[in-house]
Amino acid sequence: MRNKVKPTTSELKKAILISKKSFLMVGFFSLFINLLMLVPPLYMLQLYDRVLTSRSESTLIMLTAIVVILFITMALLEIVRSKILVRIGNKLDSILSERVFNSLFDLAGKHPGKATAMPLSDLTAIRQFMTGNGLFAFFDAPWIPIYIAVLFIFHPTFGYFAIFASIVLIIFTIINEYSTKKKLKEANVLSRSSSVFVDSNLRNSEVINAMGMKSSIRGNWQKKYYGFLNAQNDASNKAGIWANISKSSRMMFQSLMLGLGGYLAIQSEVSPGMMIAGSIIMGRALAPLDLLINSWKGFSSARLSYGRLDNLLNDFPKDKQYMKLPDPKGDISLEAVMVVPPNGKQPSLRGITMKINRGDVVGIIGPSAAGKSSLARVILGLWPLASGKVRLDGADIFQWDKEDLGKHIGYLPQDIELFEGTVSQNIARFTKVNPQKVVEASKKAGVHDMILRLPDGYDTMIGAGGATLSGGQRQRIGFARAIYDNPVLVVLDEPNSNLDDQGEMALIRAVQVLKANKTTVIIITHRPAILQVTNKLAMIQQGSLKKYGKTGEVLAKKEVVRKIKPKKPPENLNQSPVKEK
Repeated sequence: MRNKVKPTTSELKKAILISKKSFLMVGFFSLFINLLMLVPPLYMLQLYDRVLTSRSESTLIMLTAIVVILFITMALLEIVRSKILVRIGNKLDSILSERVFNSLFDLAGKHPGKATAMPLSDLTAIRQFMTGNGLFAFFDAPWIPIYIAVLFIFHPTFGYFAIFASIVLIIFTIINEYSTKKKLKEANVLSRSSSVFVDSNLRNSEVINAMGMKSSIRGNWQKKYYGFLNAQNDASNKAGIWANISKSSRMMFQSLMLGLGGYLAIQSEVSPGMMIAGSIIMGRALAPLDLLINSWKGFSSARLSYGRLDNLLNDFPKDKQYMKLPDPKGDISLEAVMVVPPNGKQPSLRGITMKINRGDVVGIIGPSAAGKSSLARVILGLWPLASGKVRLDGADIFQWDKEDLGKHIGYLPQDIELFEGTVSQNIARFTKVNPQKVVEASKKAGVHDMILRLPDGYDTMIGAGGATLSGGQRQRIGFARAIYDNPVLVVLDEPNSNLDDQGEMALIRAVQVLKANKTTVIIITHRPAILQVTNKLAMIQQGSLKKYGKTGEVLAKKEVVRKIKPKKPPENLNQSPVKEK
């Protein structure tokens, strides 16, 4: 099993807490911004109670100049606060984007078919919420008591009424949370399921179109998609109801505060200026709660994204960092290896023990579903082991850094995947293209002339998945990629399945060159022609190693010959099995 460093605390939480000082700075700016929010009502108060009664133009000019300066200061503080939050979001993204990307590939290895790019969207959703207006409500809400305290200074009735209004809006916020939480979570789950379903079926679009399966597939997708839409609509409708109730209530409370002030002014308990200022301060006190309700849907989505991302990072923590090992030579040993495939329950390999020396060319044969491809994956360290060890040059395969080891490994899987880019980029594994090494690998693979016949040669663009090339072309370019820059270990899984006779001969010659260069080569095949270049042969059956030794000795056994000998085609192929009457 790969060694992982299990985090003692949430990695996502730690990444956010790195910006703790920045958050404190945002809170510090929020204090002054909210204090400056008192400028409009206090200005109004001074106009009504001082300027209009004294009719002093100089006082008006002085107050107005002070107010303009304070508003400019508030605008600058708002800009700085927004910039700090944007930097926090960018810092979070720079810390986690690489980790999330790597975790997606770990997820794809452990649970094929479940991995999508949605965790990257989750990271984007968290960053966007942290840089949006919704977060300001959380920074502004703690300063509500300041506004209520000012209202108490004006008149205790103002303060008590503001407390009552705040409690009502808080109740609306709680109801909004409980009425939408379940549906938003359901919508997110169904949205993810719908996206995974579409992604998996797009990869098989040719089969779906060829066999008229599109309407059936679309029907299954629509069940998931409309389930997501219905859940999202329910949540949006409920959130909209409470958002509008909150907004209307806030406006009503602000107007009632004006009416309450009018009554107190009639009773000569407050001045007309206090009446107007109290209404404005009341609106400002309730604004964060109103914004909180209106942005609750975004907050709930960000919270769900946080939970999913947190689970992903906890499930796939960083690999334990080992000391860098010397470049591998290619000696491999398997010690009682047992492996259960991802999403599987039964072992595909049971107690495999074998040694492969540097420079060996080992053929792996056996019936379908015998565990041959599983063996290739465990040798490469792609699948975790249920028990046993796989060693490369004596070191546990999981003690090697994957990025570093990958430079010395060549792999041609059964399902060949080329990537969007040029032919040369694909062969060079999307590192900086070294023309000499690219051509060298292509010539070794016997594919140089074929590439030159492509429209733009090595600069020919390959579509996603290599769709612009035939199966044989993809396989031969994939082989050139596998032997690029002289790897010490090359694993080929059915490398001749799409090749014609000419391509197979080029493959055999390339393996002979690898053998001469002391490269360790493992070939999984059902076709016997390529076995002529192997010096060792292993037969896998029902997950167990039945035979392993020198190729000639293993082939001499009758049961092995029966396994690899091509079947004779049936006679009278065109004869109908049913006799005409």
